[in-house]
Amino acid sequence: MAKGVRPVRCTIYTRKSTEEGLDQQFTSLDAQREAGRAYIKSQASQGWKCLPTRYDDGGFTGGNLERPALTRLLTDIQAGQVDCVVVYKVDRLSRSLLDFARLMALFEEHQVAFVSVTQQFNTGTSMGRLVLNVLLSFAQFEREIISERTRDKIAATRRKGKWCGGLPLLGYDVDPQSSKLVVNAEEAQRVQAIFALYLQCGGLIATVQELDKRGWNSKRWQTRKGHRRGGLPFTKGSLHQLLTNVVYRGQVKYKNEVHSGEHEAIVDRRLWQDVQDRLSRVQNRSRFASSALLKGLLRCRPCGKAMTPTWACKNGGRRYGYYVCSNAVQRGRSCCPSRPLPQEAIENWVLERLGEVAKEDPKVAQPFAQLAQWDALAIEERHRLLRAWIERVDFDSLQGQATITFLPGSDHCRLGDSKKGKRT
Repeated sequence: MAKGVRPVRCTIYTRKSTEEGLDQQFTSLDAQREAGRAYIKSQASQGWKCLPTRYDDGGFTGGNLERPALTRLLTDIQAGQVDCVVVYKVDRLSRSLLDFARLMALFEEHQVAFVSVTQQFNTGTSMGRLVLNVLLSFAQFEREIISERTRDKIAATRRKGKWCGGLPLLGYDVDPQSSKLVVNAEEAQRVQAIFALYLQCGGLIATVQELDKRGWNSKRWQTRKGHRRGGLPFTKGSLHQLLTNVVYRGQVKYKNEVHSGEHEAIVDRRLWQDVQDRLSRVQNRSRFASSALLKGLLRCRPCGKAMTPTWACKNGGRRYGYYVCSNAVQRGRSCCPSRPLPQEAIENWVLERLGEVAKEDPKVAQPFAQLAQWDALAIEERHRLLRAWIERVDFDSLQGQATITFLPGSDHCRLGDSKKGKRT
């Protein structure tokens, strides 16, 4: 390096969309890094020097920025530890034009150069930026075309009745050679027993409790990397998913279409239909739950789970709303000691406290006045307003089995661990 030349700290970023071949001795990531090192070495007279830190994302798509190595790279750039980022091709950094523009803005803010080894251009000129945007537009187009081809392939495969992957199902194994579903005799008997047990118990919760007594769990399998998955106790949701899965009838589903499958059915037609008829008689409560004012904001104090809205009919069909611990809903009342909270009482209590604050704080008074149009607001807007109000209210005197919990630093209220969130 000539005297008077300022050293340029260069780092190489590599990426591969799939994990295929990453266990080999020399991978695609290594090839990209070798090309980057050779380019940096050719610029040694300009003071370029390759930093030893590796930023390799193997098995991550370029369609978003949620990549661990890229996150570390951006952190180091913001810390002033990098002067130049070298990639093999532009699409290794990103395949999204919007994400790439954000990265370029960050690079310019911290005076970091960007170099593509196989695509020569200078981002310091208007023509170079134009070429860069054109290249990236084609990269994004290629990603979208690949996605469309994948969706079309899955649709065609399903319509022919073929199994095209997914989580392994209780009662079936996947043939490693043909990738077809093969009946597991022992598990198939258990699936048939579960269907019959639901009709015998008459409800999902009662069936879940009986399955717990018998020690019957969901499908357990091993991934290609040797990790164990599944084998969990049934919940109300997972049991409902099993009982409504058309695969057990020898069919496959694609969106709203149902097609005859290549695999053998486990559950006979009559048993399947009896179970579906019983499930269809269960009243749908989702419409009522969506109007609950504190949906997503209440947590059960004893077990920390979210409290979900539900209702019961009394006095000639009149509906009464409640907030119930989701653990009790999924696993049964014996799993949680908390009692249901009357919806009207807890919501009125919260609104009264908010009203008291609104009288003293004009910042709260204005959004609080929008309660008159509450039904016309989207659920996201309701959560935004509630969050703004709750942050200003002291709920230390709240009595009962629930606390209002939300995660700090988020744009909307969401369910989360009450130990990590803010409790009011």
